[in-house]
Amino acid sequence: MPLALRQPQIFEPSLATCYTGSLANFTPPLIGGTPPLQAFKAARWRNASWLQKDLARFAEQYPGGDQRAIISIWSKWHFSALTVPALAANLLLNRDLPVGLDNVQVIFNEKGATSRLWLPHEGTALTTQAPFERFASLIEQHWAPLIEQLAEISGAAQRVFWSNAGGYLDYYVNALAEHPLVNDAALDAAKALLATPTLPNGKRNPLFQPVRYFTPKGSEEVKRVRKLCCLRYLLDEFDTCGTCPLEGCDLEARKRAKQTA
Repeated sequence: MPLALRQPQIFEPSLATCYTGSLANFTPPLIGGTPPLQAFKAARWRNASWLQKDLARFAEQYPGGDQRAIISIWSKWHFSALTVPALAANLLLNRDLPVGLDNVQVIFNEKGATSRLWLPHEGTALTTQAPFERFASLIEQHWAPLIEQLAEISGAAQRVFWSNAGGYLDYYVNALAEHPLVNDAALDAAKALLATPTLPNGKRNPLFQPVRYFTPKGSEEVKRVRKLCCLRYLLDEFDTCGTCPLEGCDLEARKRAKQTA
């Protein structure tokens, strides 16, 4: 009698079914099966030459622009596309998605920015509430090696890219807190990740408090401000964004920042 073939684990519900409420306007990643022809392995970004080629495609829309700002903006597109499904699986389904550089494949839009991901499977069940273990696939296997490369290529400090990643982490953690499927223990772990100043090894946590919230004097509206600027104002096409810590500075201060960033 032939041995039964071992079937891959199938989770219910699927990640795609969670894209309701605060996720309704997002597109879930493609999971399993054959990757589309336009997808490519993110693992190639471990090679600086490949990453430079991919970044150059995005930079074409900003001829002569500051590379630090261009690559920072590119990273924001990519980090957003990556953070949404990774957090959704983690906080809503208690699963660790295979989002490491060696597992995920990327689909670019017509401008050379990440628009969608392909993942080999729906993830594995999480069994820990320890913040840095729970999000290790995202942080250690994707963000850390990619950010090191982006900083080297662009000349911008690594903290700029960690701030971009942390800003999206903060934003989507708060958005998913309102989702009907949110797991309270997982949500607490995500908040602890952003509120802990040091890593388990004693080093500085690069995701510590990437955003601060305050109520300006004379206003009742809570304002959200990033700890670090994303540098987009260095491009002629942009000014500072609504969450920029430079907002409110005089023009001369901005010029000095542009010269020394």
